[in-house]
Amino acid sequence: MSELKPKGNTAVNIARSIEQLIRNESWPAGYRLPTVRTLAEDLHVNANTVSAAYKQLRDAGIIETDGRRGSFVPPKTEILHTETAVPPNLVDLASGNIDHRLLPELNPDILESYRLSTDVGCHGDSPELMAFIQNWLDRNTGIHTETMLLSSSLEIIERALTQRCMPGAKVLIESPCWLPLPALLSHLRLEAVAAEMDEEGALIPSDLSPDDVSAVILTARAHSPTGICYSKNRWQQWQQWLSRHNPLLIIDDHWAALSRKPFHGMEGFTNEWIYSTSTSKFLGTDARIAIAASNGPTLRAMKKRFSLGPRWISKLLQHITLYLWQQLDSDGLPNIAESYQSRRDSLITHLKQHGIYVPGSTGEGQHIWLPVPNESQIIQFLAAKGWAVQSGASFNFGKKPAVRITIGNLTLADCKTLADDIAETLAVNGKAIY
Repeated sequence: MSELKPKGNTAVNIARSIEQLIRNESWPAGYRLPTVRTLAEDLHVNANTVSAAYKQLRDAGIIETDGRRGSFVPPKTEILHTETAVPPNLVDLASGNIDHRLLPELNPDILESYRLSTDVGCHGDSPELMAFIQNWLDRNTGIHTETMLLSSSLEIIERALTQRCMPGAKVLIESPCWLPLPALLSHLRLEAVAAEMDEEGALIPSDLSPDDVSAVILTARAHSPTGICYSKNRWQQWQQWLSRHNPLLIIDDHWAALSRKPFHGMEGFTNEWIYSTSTSKFLGTDARIAIAASNGPTLRAMKKRFSLGPRWISKLLQHITLYLWQQLDSDGLPNIAESYQSRRDSLITHLKQHGIYVPGSTGEGQHIWLPVPNESQIIQFLAAKGWAVQSGASFNFGKKPAVRITIGNLTLADCKTLADDIAETLAVNGKAIY
C-alpha cells in the first residue's frame, strides 16, 4: 500500500513527496491537502517551509488554492477545444473558420521542381521563403529585424511567454480577447489582466504601471473578435506608456496580409517586442506558417529552445507556402480582403438600419462583435432561423453578454436576411442595443 503522508524536511523534498502522492493517485483529484500549519506540525518543520513547498506545487500547476477553502488536487487536465460544434442544418457563423471558397487551388505543378529534403537542424529554413518574408515584412510593416518560423501565432505567443515570464506574473491582454488566450495564460500559471477595448484599441489601465506586468499582448489590426484597428494616437499612447520600462510586448497582426488599414510601426517601442503574423487567414490551416520578428533576446532564446525540440518547419510546407503566397501577392490578396470587407460592411450597414450599434464598425477582419441583452436567447432564436453564432461571454473578463458572428460562410445576399433576423430576435426582448 502506498504511503499516504508526505515526507521531507525541506521545501523541495516536501514538494517532491506531495507530487509523487498526486502522480500515483494516492491523493486523487479533489483531495484537500492538509493546511500549512497541520503539515508543518506533522513533519516537525517551520510553517514557512511547507508554504514554500505549496507555492512550488501551485506554480507548477500540480495543486490549486482556493482562498479559505485551502489547497486541492486539481481535476485531470483535459485537452482544450475552442471549436464550436455546429449542427449540420445551420449556417456556421460560430466556429471562426475562414471562407474556404477563397483559398487558392493546389496546382499539380507546385511540386514539379521540389525534391524531398534531407537537411537537419539549423538548415531547416528555406532561404527562398526567408528572403521573401524579409522583403514582405519590410514593404508592409517596415520591420527588418531577426525572424523565426513557427507553426502558429498561438505557438509564438506561448513560446515567448514561457521564455520570458515567471509563473504568477501578470500579462495584459485585450478584453474582449482572442478566445485561446485566457486558457493559455491559465495553463502557464500567468495572471491575465484586462485592457478594455474602445473604437481606437485597448485602453491603458489607469491603475497599472508597466513595471507591474511581465508582458502585454495587443492585436494591431482586425482585433479578434471586434475587428477594431488601433488608431495612430492610441498606438503612440502605448509607446509612451511602455517607454523606459521593459515588459515584453507581443503584437498579434494575424490579418496583416489582408489588411487595408495602416500598420503604425514598431519604431516607437523602446521596450522589447515580438511581432507575429501567419499565413492561415489566406492559405488556410494546412499551409499555415507563422512568422515572428523581434528586436530583443527573447526571440533568440526561443530559437535555441526550438532547436532542441521540433528544430524546423517542414520544408515541403515551406515550399508550398512560398509558391501559393507568391501567386496571391499581387492581385489575389486584395481580392480576398475585399470579399471579407464587403460582407462585413454589408452586414453592419443592415444592422445599423435597424438601429443596432456594432462596436468596431469601421474595422476589418472576419468577425463582428455584438453586445446583446440576453445571450442564450439570441443564440437559440437565431438557431431556429438557421444561423449558428458563438456565445461571447467567455471572450471578455466581465462576462458581458454578446455574440460573435463570423462572416466566412456568409454571402452578400445573406447579410440583409441575417440582419433582419437579428433585429427580429432582439425585438423579442423589448430592448434596443446602444
